[in-house]
Amino acid sequence: MACIEAKGLRKAFGSTVALHGLDLRVEQGRILGLIGRNGAGKSTALNAILGLTPYQGQLSVLGLDPWTERDRLMCDVSFISDVAVLPRWMRVRQALDYVDGVHPNFDRDKAERFLAKTEITRSGKIGQLSKGMITQLHLALVMAIDARLLVLDEPTLGLDLIYRKTFYDNLLNDYFDGERTIVITTHQVEEIQHLVTDVAFIDRGRILLTCAMEDFERRFVELAVRPGQLAAARALNPLHERQMFGRSLLLFDGAEPRQLAGLGETRIPGIAELFVALVGADAGKHQGVAA
Repeated sequence: MACIEAKGLRKAFGSTVALHGLDLRVEQGRILGLIGRNGAGKSTALNAILGLTPYQGQLSVLGLDPWTERDRLMCDVSFISDVAVLPRWMRVRQALDYVDGVHPNFDRDKAERFLAKTEITRSGKIGQLSKGMITQLHLALVMAIDARLLVLDEPTLGLDLIYRKTFYDNLLNDYFDGERTIVITTHQVEEIQHLVTDVAFIDRGRILLTCAMEDFERRFVELAVRPGQLAAARALNPLHERQMFGRSLLLFDGAEPRQLAGLGETRIPGIAELFVALVGADAGKHQGVAA
């Protein structure tokens, strides 16, 4: 069953087209990493999914039209943006009181249990918390909502390494249960490779690649070419070639292991490496990769 299904999704701001007929399907119970450069259309796509902007084309989220049925949709959706929107004048306990009063699926005891693992005091003002603590508070409020879809837009932006790791550990251990669906956008791609079940690359308002991680690890391979084998390796039509420490590194999609045997050392590339390869200056010639 699809949690999110978009077909021909289009959004323009005046003469600027942010989404060019975007197609995307996210199955229920998956964790999708939506990867793209600044201006690629990530935030516009998320805003459409959350019912925050009108659009052209077809879009279904949890079986609802997010623009015309947003009130119903928000009962089952939680969202953390890259900019904390919690009122700075509010105290922590007031934030708990507020969410408890307005959201029918909020479990205050669960939020309190999560906050007990932090150094956040209930009497403290949000404006006096560090950015890391604000993110922890936001996560506590969100994780205590029994939502079917969680959307995270650069949720760890500006946090140090320890806070980022703690954030994702808590997300997996205390929130994700194999039934909820999570969509994450981030520029810190390496940190979510172990977390996501699926990845989608967006570029210039179009989906360039969608792939389950189990398929990712079977499809893509990077070859560090041995001296004298470069011509033979290039003859196998790599997606991308780069140099590192004097060696040629070639990236392949669907190459047979026997074809690469004897040409060099192979490894599974990272999501970031594949993204750079496909969304570089020559990305246009790789549009067929998503098929």
